Amino acid sequence: MSGRARERQLGRGLAALFGEAEIDAAAEPASRRVPIELIRPAAFQPRRRFAEAELDALAQSIREKGILQPLLVRSVAEEEAAFELVAGERRWRAAQRVGMHEVPVIVRALADSEALEIALVENLQREDLSPLEEAEAYSRLMEEFGRTQAALAEAVGKSRSHVANTLRLLSLPEPVRRRLDDGELSAGHARALLGATDPAALAAEVVRRGLNVRATEKLVQRRALALPHRHMRDADTVALERELATRLGVRVTLDRKKRGGTLALHYLSLDQLDRILALLRGG
Repeated sequence: MSGRARERQLGRGLAALFGEAEIDAAAEPASRRVPIELIRPAAFQPRRRFAEAELDALAQSIREKGILQPLLVRSVAEEEAAFELVAGERRWRAAQRVGMHEVPVIVRALADSEALEIALVENLQREDLSPLEEAEAYSRLMEEFGRTQAALAEAVGKSRSHVANTLRLLSLPEPVRRRLDDGELSAGHARALLGATDPAALAAEVVRRGLNVRATEKLVQRRALALPHRHMRDADTVALERELATRLGVRVTLDRKKRGGTLALHYLSLDQLDRILALLRGG
């Protein structure tokens, strides 16, 4: 996708999130150059990792052609002449490697919520995030700003099923999420492990044997069929667990017995617990 087309897509996405008809690029303030030392990274940056090879390649491009797209920043209220990054941290980091003293920026007056949304949407649409970072970004937009899966899907140009399946990755146990974050497992591997009885153990086996996604799916199916009555759980209980996990944004387990059973919600933070309680209370 060309840079111009990507900008148009981002504009439509942000307009969908903010409830505006459209963001007019022509109305954007003109860029200006500011000393690079006056810019600081944002605390809400959704991207946790920056690949060294990618930064080196971007630094070389900046060295040859300069920064073609200005950074988006906002003023820091408590510090005169200081700016906080909203979008463009990779360019800012690469410019530091090149030794640039000034960088082009566009300054916009943005509330915390607006700045966070722009940072999340920009990273999502540029596909700069890992699967877990993407899932966490969706979760934050839903929990902190009340965005629906349908609104998110429209804003970032993804299908609603993609958003739902990505959110489900947050329900995986910590060992599996760590392997996913480290690149040992792909998002396809992780989705296949969602229905496993012991996803952490199977994840270790998948990595050890170097299985592809299709082989992982077959492994999960074989292990499920080997368990007593597991075929019934796969058809009914696991499907319900997945539906509830998608709706609640947390891992859900159902233990069905001859009479009744138990429902367990596995939250990872107090924010997730608060969101579950609000949903249960009808808030």
